Amino acid sequence: MSGTGHLDGNSLRDQYAGFLSACPDYAATLPLDTVRATEFSRLDRLGHVYLDYTGGGLYAESQIRDQMSFLLGTVLGNPHSSNPTSSTSDELVERCRSRILRFFNAPENEYVAIFTGNASQALKLVGEAYPFSPDSHLLLTFDNHNSANGLREYAREKGTTTCYLPIVPPDLRIAEGAITSCMCQRDGDHDKLFVYPAQSNFSGVQHPLEWVDLAHERGWDVVLDAAAFVPTNRLDIARWRPEYVPVSFYKMFGYPTGIGALIARRDALEKLRRPWFAGGTITVASVQADQYFLHTGPAGFEDGTLNYACLPAVERGLDFLDSVGMETIHTRVSCLSGWLLDEMTGLEHGNGAPLVRIYGPADNGCRGGTIAFNVYDPAGEAVDHLEVERRANTWNISLRTGCFCNPGAGEMALGITKDEIVTCFTQADSRMTFNEFRQCIDEKSTGAVRISLGVASNFADAAAFIQFMKTFRET
Repeated sequence: MSGTGHLDGNSLRDQYAGFLSACPDYAATLPLDTVRATEFSRLDRLGHVYLDYTGGGLYAESQIRDQMSFLLGTVLGNPHSSNPTSSTSDELVERCRSRILRFFNAPENEYVAIFTGNASQALKLVGEAYPFSPDSHLLLTFDNHNSANGLREYAREKGTTTCYLPIVPPDLRIAEGAITSCMCQRDGDHDKLFVYPAQSNFSGVQHPLEWVDLAHERGWDVVLDAAAFVPTNRLDIARWRPEYVPVSFYKMFGYPTGIGALIARRDALEKLRRPWFAGGTITVASVQADQYFLHTGPAGFEDGTLNYACLPAVERGLDFLDSVGMETIHTRVSCLSGWLLDEMTGLEHGNGAPLVRIYGPADNGCRGGTIAFNVYDPAGEAVDHLEVERRANTWNISLRTGCFCNPGAGEMALGITKDEIVTCFTQADSRMTFNEFRQCIDEKSTGAVRISLGVASNFADAAAFIQFMKTFRET
């Protein structure tokens, strides 16, 4: 455990001893302290408290060294040719696909890995190619990332009925029975697509993976948005068998950025019909005949030339996570987030007013290491989340503020009504800036503060954050 310049060493040791006593499972994760010292030494050397893992993961130093050594010792060419350098690239691309499927326990005879720029592009692939029609149905949750919400625009274009499952404050979970009721109202043989996150990128709520089975029993296809879930949780695709799983690799291990994947069941991939073609996606195309034939499998969904020089780095990132152990990462994040929740909910002003309001579960049950909250003054008025971020910056603490591209969860958490939002959109011209939206919502906070934990997090990070939070207390 490394210290921090904002904490007295003796005080930190005392807090750490109490933490270990309260969370004995943390002892099993102590090898991660060595990983922190060897693979992420730049954090302590540069004085960073990094609490934005849901925004982006951090890369291990060995990942970069190994990738650099690989590139210096290899000659790669544009794939899809039989020359020596192209053939090498082709082999590495297919090897990376297999490695991804193994990591997620997705059988190669049932699943394919389609390379994309990120999880958002993976969702776009599904949205533009799914057979939406006036007879089909799209089911979303209030807790979806905007990249998932955007699928409704493809559905709307085809006349598809779109329905949202609401989340209920304060825990921001979906009411028990609501999903079954909504699905049963839309029985029939028409195409039905259910899109939900395994873990909320706003509140950290983990929605049940059992919903995949529930949807299948009622004839629904499932997009399981795993982008916020897989950096600190093991996803066993063979167990749950969702049709489509979008992921972003930079959220899992920091490098490379700009590469994600859509992990798709082969039978579900056959259902998709792409609205266009590009270089690499076709077997043959003709200008004169005005015809084309798409590749089958993943190649038919990968537009243009892949980022073939960086794909081997994806393998190295997955190898790194396997070497430290996803279960170990999960345990550490769970222990630290539990301690943070206890500490944050216990913070008070001198008059007894709470300093912090947590959005989502205030305990560690069925949640990940993402915590959304706002800071309040002794009179119960919200401190502008941008002010919290500004002050965190002076402590070299990296956190995130806003609605985190999850407007549904943000609206419910912050108590912003539909009428208020509709009024703002009605008053706007063709566009509206975020600051204009903030001014439109009378005196309500239009955003929150979010901290999140990951592979390199340690107790000193958590303790430094609590020390920072105490600077908002008024006696």
